[in-house]
Amino acid sequence: MPKLKTKSSAKKRFRLTGGGKVRANYAYKRHMLRKRSKQMKRQHRGTMILSDADARIVKSYMPYA
Repeated sequence: MPKLKTKSSAKKRFRLTGGGKVRANYAYKRHMLRKRSKQMKRQHRGTMILSDADARIVKSYMPYA
């Protein structure tokens, strides 16, 4: 059986936790931060766990993760 390729964009953006959940960065933190509230900027530090529906899609992009 041939090997399956991993989507390069997915391996740069997502990581799997030990329990198999998918971690991702928050959106809307790159530019135009003056108009974002302090609360939003504070809460969007670090990473988040993707929802089950989104995680299923991302896992299909990374067959060996």
